[in-house]
Amino acid sequence: MITEPIRVGIIGAGRNTKSRHIPGLQAIDGVEIIGVCNRSKESSQAVADEFGIPKTYNNWQDAIKDDETNAIVIGTWPYMHCRTTVAALMANKHVMCEARMAMNAREAHIMRMMSRQKPELIAQIVPSPMTLRVDNTIKRLLVEGYVGDLLAIEVRAGGSFLDRESPIQWRQDFDLSGMNIMSMGIWYEALMRWIGEATKIMAMGNTFVKNRMDTDGNIKSVRIPEHIDVVGELTCGAQLHMQVSSVTGLAGQPEAIIFGSDGTLRFSENKLFGGQKTDNSLMEIDIPTEEEGAWRVEEEFINAIRGEEVITHTDFDTGVKYMEFTEAVTRSMMSGTTISLPLQI
Repeated sequence: MITEPIRVGIIGAGRNTKSRHIPGLQAIDGVEIIGVCNRSKESSQAVADEFGIPKTYNNWQDAIKDDETNAIVIGTWPYMHCRTTVAALMANKHVMCEARMAMNAREAHIMRMMSRQKPELIAQIVPSPMTLRVDNTIKRLLVEGYVGDLLAIEVRAGGSFLDRESPIQWRQDFDLSGMNIMSMGIWYEALMRWIGEATKIMAMGNTFVKNRMDTDGNIKSVRIPEHIDVVGELTCGAQLHMQVSSVTGLAGQPEAIIFGSDGTLRFSENKLFGGQKTDNSLMEIDIPTEEEGAWRVEEEFINAIRGEEVITHTDFDTGVKYMEFTEAVTRSMMSGTTISLPLQI
């Protein structure tokens, strides 16, 4: 068990890093954030001042080279995840990397390969957060046979109208996000916790605004879909349909529904609903206190470094699976064909 202080360097201090990772780490005894590197010297200093971080770095390489740190938190957009993760592991530093894992499946495999070469180091991907409260209850109910045989899974995520005028943001920028598409990856990660992964998929997507202005006033092509439908076959034998969209105005709250031979489970707005053949409608299911999950990403990372637990949310094997799914969706859209999983990389 490691008892020495854990000294963290931050690379990329966006919204999630500032709202969750930095406060979460600073709240743990024996953890110190040594320095931070953001996209500019000014923004790095602003974060350092806000959170009382002793130093800033001129670039991400300096953060990894810093002899004072033994762990690195990567809060950048996906385009930096592979190179910074590999460099940190090569420097013998533990890594917590923001989701989505990488730009594509190849990068995810490279990251996993490096982590396997450094088994003494902890390597974690920030998990899909929205179903954490109910995951354990859903898994228990499925094991107990609440829904019977799994038949179909439906995911709908959207609810906003198309915005034609806004500038391109990083989630729409292929150069920054790669093959990641809206919230598709985090929904698939959640589904894998409940029912396992897909074996084959077909996808169709559309980008309705083909060009947007960037923050410098330049026109940039938009290559990431604004609406996508994915159908697939799951290892459990059920059929999957996912619709993820930024054009389905007034569609209601995102939801995931599990349909079985004997019952139905529905997740929406952080609540779980269920019903069986003898019921007339779905009713809210209480989540037992001992099953209720919550955000504890930073705690899990530190405890894993200290040898007190293992990474469950999310390990690199899981990250590779959702990045292979993500790439399979893009390949299917481009080719108009069914793509089998796992991918041949």
